[in-house]
Amino acid sequence: MIYSLLRPLIFRLDAETAHRLALLALSFSPASGPAASGPLTTRVAGLDFPNPLGMAAGFDKDGEVPDALLGLGFGFAEVGSLTPLPQPGNPRPRLFRLAEDQAVINRMGFNNGGAALAFERLSARKERGGIVGINIGANKDSANRIDDYAVMTRTMAPLASYLAVNISSPNTPGLRALQDEGALIELLDAVMAARGEQGPPVFLKVAPDLEPADIRAIARIAMDKQLGALIVSNTTIARPPLASRHADETGGLSGAPLREPALERLRDFRKETGGAMPLVGVGGIATAADAWERIRAGASLVQLYSAMIYRGPGIASDIVAGLERLMQRDGFSSIAEAVGTA
Repeated sequence: MIYSLLRPLIFRLDAETAHRLALLALSFSPASGPAASGPLTTRVAGLDFPNPLGMAAGFDKDGEVPDALLGLGFGFAEVGSLTPLPQPGNPRPRLFRLAEDQAVINRMGFNNGGAALAFERLSARKERGGIVGINIGANKDSANRIDDYAVMTRTMAPLASYLAVNISSPNTPGLRALQDEGALIELLDAVMAARGEQGPPVFLKVAPDLEPADIRAIARIAMDKQLGALIVSNTTIARPPLASRHADETGGLSGAPLREPALERLRDFRKETGGAMPLVGVGGIATAADAWERIRAGASLVQLYSAMIYRGPGIASDIVAGLERLMQRDGFSSIAEAVGTA
């Protein structure tokens, strides 16, 4: 209710300024610890998630507030994308609210303070517990992007509950080419070697804009390399009909218009993996019903980001409570039991 009163004032600010203010506010929130285990606890990639709802990468790019996010009720938080060297990203404006469409377009361009700053910050919170994934990327002007991913893996593996390899942002030119079969095998071989035998599970984040042959190849490679999970999906470069004046901005589209395409990609990957690979459903999730639909379609975990812009910080506790009701309504005793039952 408080957020609904404040939102008109917040929306008078440009989107990136409002985002920075949100991070600042969370940095001053009292530490309440990670969510407690309960009926929604689920085990994925050897990790025990207190509930299946996570904050997606992009909100907390530099690992400033993962504990505050966990305190809001998220079962896990994913920080990043982080690159070896600091980079400013693309010129502003680069983040746009499409309020009429309950959507966001961004062309941030992996803006972050770099690995060294994030390592120091995340090292300081390591003993606080909770599941914090680290999303890694490559610098825009890198001479060897695969080497960047290997460097980030070695650097961040000791601090990460899991590592998310982001090769699906549309805002770094040429990055999505790493989803091609040969490049993906070379990349994952480098990442797995850098991680070592005792490192955290590796998740791979893919785009929704994939052809059937791409989906088949990625699914096969992910299983061959024994990845921890596939994150389906990143923002889209497609443009369905949109009402906002920002509809023609370049960048990745997220929020409500991504709901159906992301759900379809999840179903595609569920079919190609035969349920043998955990999936993380992300894209257009705004309610408990959305999250439950994604779980029934094959997601072991779900993530959101854009919806919090429109619904506020109470969205996590609302969805978690709603998921518990839906699980009980449909007669399941656990999230794992419900995965893929649609």
